[in-house]
Amino acid sequence: MKKYIYLFTILFLASLVQAQNVPFDKKLFKERKDEFKKAKQNLDMGDDIFNLYPPNFMEINEPDFINRKISYREALPLLFKANKFNPNNAELNYKIGRCYLMNIVYKDESIKHLLQAQKLNPGVAHDIQYHLGIGYHIAMKFDKAIAAFKIYKQSLVSKNPIEHDDIDKRIRECETAKSLVANPERVFIDNFGRPVNGKYPEYGAIISADESVMMFTSRRNTSTGAERQDPGMNDYYEDIYITTKEKGNWTPPKNMGSQINTEMHDATTAISPDGQRMIIYRDTKGDGNLYECVLTGSTWSKPVKMNKNINTKHHESSASYSSDGSVLYFVSNKPDGYGAHDIYVTHWDEENSEWGESQNVGPTLNTEHDEEAVFFHPDGKTLYFSSRGHKTMGNYDVFKSTLKEDDTWGIPENMGYPINTVDDDVFFVINGSGRRGYYSSFRDDGQGEKDIYQITFLGPEKPFQLSSEDNLLASVTQPLKDKVVEKKINTSSKRITILKGIITDCKTSEPVHASLELIDIDDNKTLATFESNATTGKYLVSLPSGKNYALIVRKESYLFHSENFNISDSAAYEEVEKDICLKKIEVGSVIVLKNIFYDYNKASLRDASKNELDRLIKLLNENPTIKIELSAHTDSRGSNSYNQKLSQRRAQSCVDYLIVGGIATGRLVTKGYGETQLIRTDAEIAKLTFQEEKEDAHQENRRTEFKIIEK
Repeated sequence: MKKYIYLFTILFLASLVQAQNVPFDKKLFKERKDEFKKAKQNLDMGDDIFNLYPPNFMEINEPDFINRKISYREALPLLFKANKFNPNNAELNYKIGRCYLMNIVYKDESIKHLLQAQKLNPGVAHDIQYHLGIGYHIAMKFDKAIAAFKIYKQSLVSKNPIEHDDIDKRIRECETAKSLVANPERVFIDNFGRPVNGKYPEYGAIISADESVMMFTSRRNTSTGAERQDPGMNDYYEDIYITTKEKGNWTPPKNMGSQINTEMHDATTAISPDGQRMIIYRDTKGDGNLYECVLTGSTWSKPVKMNKNINTKHHESSASYSSDGSVLYFVSNKPDGYGAHDIYVTHWDEENSEWGESQNVGPTLNTEHDEEAVFFHPDGKTLYFSSRGHKTMGNYDVFKSTLKEDDTWGIPENMGYPINTVDDDVFFVINGSGRRGYYSSFRDDGQGEKDIYQITFLGPEKPFQLSSEDNLLASVTQPLKDKVVEKKINTSSKRITILKGIITDCKTSEPVHASLELIDIDDNKTLATFESNATTGKYLVSLPSGKNYALIVRKESYLFHSENFNISDSAAYEEVEKDICLKKIEVGSVIVLKNIFYDYNKASLRDASKNELDRLIKLLNENPTIKIELSAHTDSRGSNSYNQKLSQRRAQSCVDYLIVGGIATGRLVTKGYGETQLIRTDAEIAKLTFQEEKEDAHQENRRTEFKIIEK
């Protein structure tokens, strides 16, 4: 019995020794003098770096946070070496735990060291429960995190409301995280992979509406300032890279060169939906500013600093265009906001050709905390942004808000788990369909420090069937029959049409640099003007649902080309590829006027037709020697005699309008062809399977044209 009591005593004493706090005292390490000397040197150097920025409970919102983050990362390897020599020092374990909380990849390692510090000396630091709570939060052990935060709050002597509010906020974040993790979103999150991601950090992806172009920020050895490193981050300076999708594959990223990138930091912020304009972020004097560049042919212009209504002496960090380029949302920390960084909006001033005075978007979106990384979807209704306020899981979460009919913003909605995590989730963008998103994240399958990931939204578990009435392009004139490059999808997708293609010369097939005008037919209002690319002739236009659009294409010495799109509010997302060729102003050229509308079975013109005829008047005034035949055509239904008379009266209605508009009668010939010049024959229509297709074919036959007969 004595032997067992003796053995128990030895084991008990050994356990006490094991749990005892061991100071860095050379008297305790007489047999390991050289090792102690090196460990003590590492400890002292690590302490000096650790103490550069004194600890503060407000680990995120305080001004020295970035500097502390950097210093803790630098201190960690030194303190870790000292810890390998003496793993039972409470203060050292506490500091290592604090450093791990600032580590990019191994944050959850903090718990082990903080628990060890507490075990060795429960009074090692008054805020150890606070930092344990942060560690548990990061490790997604939410109940333990909540318990630790509550213990810390109860121990507080301070009655500082800011400190109490911070703890309450962290507890709420844990409760939100528990709820979101328990009800995950139906998404796939995949590493974007090669050739975009590599061993260097990639982040800040921005995409055109059709996902054909992507720019992103990276710190690579191919950076413009790669011969030196950022002393604050011990890494290469940021540069902007570009990749394009060709035949379904992404090309190897290219540095955008010295025209865009400098030897300092250059980062992606926004690309217009058509991929022809880009906003970048630069920080040259400690105040971040936004710059804009334009794609002319295959060359990006030198970035130009945006005006004073956007940039200030404060920090402007991100921005996003509306689909028509007339609205810009951006983020700034200028002092008139609700928090540190707020979302602002500015509108393009056509009269002065500049961005107008900016306005804070208000407290529905902005909080007392930071808002960042704004992205305005091409649907013209949905705004995505990251926030430390609202109901987050922790740090920045991605939210979305929808613009209501009264032009106010709806309550922001958390995008949910696993899109959002307990760490920072920023730089979120989403494609035109709302089906795929992109952002940067640290994950186990990462290829570098952080990578770009693709999010695929799976939608409802049991999607309902598309109604046959959900016609995307219910054109009241000629329907489109061009290549559909992405089918209708029925998830919570965006209700827009992406119309894209190439504008060429009808005879030579060479690309044409043309202007495009998008018009709201019902309101008789120009919504936006665009240009096709000067080198490739490519264009892209985003058409939100619920409007009747006219698209007009113009080029000097060419006849204008018009298209009509009546997109119902219930239309699903679709990408339509339509190549347009322009005809020279020469004898024999024929143009279909796609935006001429008549009352049913009558010859009277609708008001919506007047814009199209006004364009024809302008063309005739600019070319005073040409003479045209203006003709109308019907489908084959009805008697030949009736159709011929109806078409003649319709053609005459158009000519009468031109005459009232000042065009001489002698320059105009009226002709009604009835059903004699069908584009789609009855035999061809009879072979069509669906009634909808047959109606579209009849609609194609019903048209108004003009032909140049003299020049």
